[in-house]
Amino acid sequence: MAERIALVTGAGGGIGRAIACELARERRAVAIADLRGDAARSVAEEVSAGDGTALAVELDVTDASSVRAAVARVTGELGPVDIVVNCAGWDELVPFLETDEPFWDRVLEVNFKGCVRVTHAVLGGMVDRGFGRVVNIGSDAGRVGSSLESVYSGAKGGVIAFTKTIAREVAAAGVTANTVCPGPTRTPLLEGMAARDDDGSRLISSLERAIPMRRLGEPDDVAPAVAFLASDRAGFITGQTLSVSGGLTMA
Repeated sequence: MAERIALVTGAGGGIGRAIACELARERRAVAIADLRGDAARSVAEEVSAGDGTALAVELDVTDASSVRAAVARVTGELGPVDIVVNCAGWDELVPFLETDEPFWDRVLEVNFKGCVRVTHAVLGGMVDRGFGRVVNIGSDAGRVGSSLESVYSGAKGGVIAFTKTIAREVAAAGVTANTVCPGPTRTPLLEGMAARDDDGSRLISSLERAIPMRRLGEPDDVAPAVAFLASDRAGFITGQTLSVSGGLTMA
């Protein structure tokens, strides 16, 4: 496969890091974008040590000027973005009646509007060049709901619907758009949420029991699905929602 330029948000750790490393193994030049510059640089060094091409980029998906600057830097140093993976995310486990508007705003800004901003910044160039892959990281919470994640579930449901609409609008231009929905996955975000919960260990155990494969997902379980949808091989697949959840969601 020819080298293409991929931009992965939230790539400083967890699922985003695994996706960036998998794309690099498939000869993609990868822009490692994350709010945490040190984390982005660490992953970029890891990719480069494995003979991949990587660029660390500080990116705040809640800030339109940051998004524009990041895309301009990637374009200038690597080339036009052929593949975008929107993986940046944030949440806390809170009953809906205990949340407030600032909490809602943060969840929506990171998980939904961040995806919209980054996609908007790169999609026009993909259409102009006649090739593009948009892979948005949703969540099974956005497909079936998830207790204590009401606004996050809504945001990820929005990502799924947004991706389908984009897929319809740009299909004739050779651009595909798909959503990958991880189930409960062992990431720093999940572990941090569990640590802040008085019943965190019980939460993890209950999630493991609910999954037919009887374990949490790992970031490396998700990355190959994203890499396939981002590849030239997946050119006739668009508007789809794929769960990677050990059988927790079958639909």
